[in-house]
Order: sequence, then C-alpha cells, then structure tokens
Amino acid sequence: MAQTHEPISSQLLAIDEQLTQLVSDIDILSSVNPLNYARERERFINNKYSKEPNFEYQKSPLVTHQSKRLLYELPLENIKDTQLQKLYADVIQSYADKLDQVDTIGTQDFLYNSLRYYGEPSAKDIANAHFILHLPTEEESKPEHDSHSIAQFMGSFAHKHGYDCEIQVLDGMLANALVSGLRVKINGAAYITTDELEALAHHEMGVHLLTTLNGRRQPLNVLSLGCPANTNTQEGLAILCEYLSGHFSIKRLRTLALRVLAVESMIKERDFRQTFRLLKEQYHTSDTQAFTITARVYRGGGLTKDYLYLRGFREVLNAYDNLGDDFSLLLCGKTELKYFDVIRSLVDKGIFTRPELISPALSHPQQTDPIHRYIVSALK
Repeated sequence: MAQTHEPISSQLLAIDEQLTQLVSDIDILSSVNPLNYARERERFINNKYSKEPNFEYQKSPLVTHQSKRLLYELPLENIKDTQLQKLYADVIQSYADKLDQVDTIGTQDFLYNSLRYYGEPSAKDIANAHFILHLPTEEESKPEHDSHSIAQFMGSFAHKHGYDCEIQVLDGMLANALVSGLRVKINGAAYITTDELEALAHHEMGVHLLTTLNGRRQPLNVLSLGCPANTNTQEGLAILCEYLSGHFSIKRLRTLALRVLAVESMIKERDFRQTFRLLKEQYHTSDTQAFTITARVYRGGGLTKDYLYLRGFREVLNAYDNLGDDFSLLLCGKTELKYFDVIRSLVDKGIFTRPELISPALSHPQQTDPIHRYIVSALK
C-alpha cells in the first residue's frame, strides 16, 4: 500500500528560506584564504625559512552575536517531522560554530574553534599516514596544464555532464581549484599533469559542484546548506571519485598523508617553521609543496580540516562497499555519513528527493590500479 506523507508546509518553507538567508554570507574557506599568500611564500622561502609568514585576511562584515541570535530564534517547533526538526537544529548549531570560527580568524581562539568543529587526527589517522609515507613512489609524468588549460578542461567537463557553473581563474589561492557556490575557482599559478587534471575535475566538478547542484534541486535548501561537519564525507566522496576515475596516484595519497601529519604538528608545536621543516627534511617535499601544506593548516590561526581528506576517503570507501544502491543518496546535497539513515528516511517520506545528478566516476567507474587497490584496502 502506498504511503501518504504530510506535504511540506508553508511554515517549513519559511523557516528554510530564513535560514538560507541568515547563513548565505558564512564561508570559512573564503574567509581564511590569506590575501597576501603569494607574497608571504616568496618572503619565507627567500629568507631561508627564518621568519614566520604573517598572513592577512579579509575582515568579515558578520556580527556574530546578532547572527547567532537570529539563528536561534527560528521557530523550529513548527517543524512537525521530528527527524527533520533535529536536522535543522543541528545545522543551525553548526553554523553558529562556523560564526565562532569566522569571528576569531587570525587569533589564538581560532584553533580552539577549529578543533571544536573539525576535531583532530586520531592514532589511526596518524598510523595510516605513516603507512602511506613509507610506500615507494611511482614514476611521475611532467606537468603540462596551466590555469587556462585547466579552466578550459573544466568548462568542457561541465558542458559534457550538464553542470551549470561559472569558471574563474584567480591569483593568490592555496588550492589548485575550489568550488564556492556555483563558481569554480582555478588557481592562476596551477601547473599540473594530465592525470592530476582529470582527478581535479572529478573531485571539484564531479562531487563538490554536483552536490551543490543536487542540493539546490531539493524541495528544501537545508541539504544545500549542508549537514553539520560534512567535510569528512564531502572530501571523502571527492577522493573516492578521483580513485574510481582511474586517475589516482601514490603521490596524491602522500599529499593526503602529509596533511594529516602537518595538522598533528600544528596542534602540538604551533610553529610554522617546524612543521615546514618536518615536511621538507623528513619527507623530502619541495619548498613549494611544504609551504602549501603548512600554510593550509596554519591559515586563520590553525585550521584542522585537512586531516579529514584521508579519514573521509577510508570511511566513504567502506560505505561504497557496503551501502549498495543507496550509496548515491550521499549525493543528495552536502551530506554527512552520520546523517545517512536520517537522509534515507526523509527520502522515503518524500521530504527529500533522490539525487538527479550522479558523479561520472560512480556511474562509470574505471578499472583501478591493482597496486593502488591493495594500498587503499590496507588502510585501517
């Protein structure tokens, strides 16, 4: 017998819309991107690593106390479905925590707020990182794609798969590319190999942009705003799609492992130069790679999220092996594995819809390298 469900009420739609407007300007990653990144990197390397970089940040226009008060005043008691009410309450608390991070960028309190939100590497995370860093390296191909070549490829990828987006090339970025809303931002200094280019497209477009688009096609915006602390699952999905696309490498795994150890070092030592030297002297990274990884984890005053790429990959890979067809529900929006049962239940109730777009690496997985498969299966 077909189930009947309570339709989405006008009260629920009003709460959803108010929440969307209240959090629309909260963007941690844009807020912690140093304005003077390229200049400080050059100064640090030219001075033979003797002076800590002094990063500058855009001042946020957000008024934390007022923004939090407005969030907490939303009348969640008007949401009749208890699972959905709890999800909204958790999302509101998550954005209140993000406001604390944005408010403390460049201060010592930022690390505390980052730890509260993202957590820190476990003994298992650190053991996985050490395991990867003891693997023999592969022969590397030469980079041949600059930022304009990357932008052109991303545009073709978007057109092929029916993704609506705007592609920008920008200077002063830490990452090679990132997605912010429907904007795909390409680092003007990026220079990568063909495999890295393919992997980057599956990561940024095939997951981060795709889950944004799917979230915006939901009857409610809440999955577009994102489940609390969804970095773990979203980055895990993005790395999984790199892996399933057939463009993965031990070099990529090493980068994820180095990020884990850089976060551990940053929490323990709180010294940029010491973390930089650890990566350079113990793990033989180049000046540029050591600086990029170190800057990523020290930005804002200490951003711990980078250890979650490796953990998220392992957790999402387990889910991929165990969830069967329901795995695609993770693409409904900015989901998090901890909320998987809630999302599945709300899809069954007709409150959320199944994802319209499926990542190409998931719909057409390529043959993965047997050595990579063995290494990945050995992660704890």
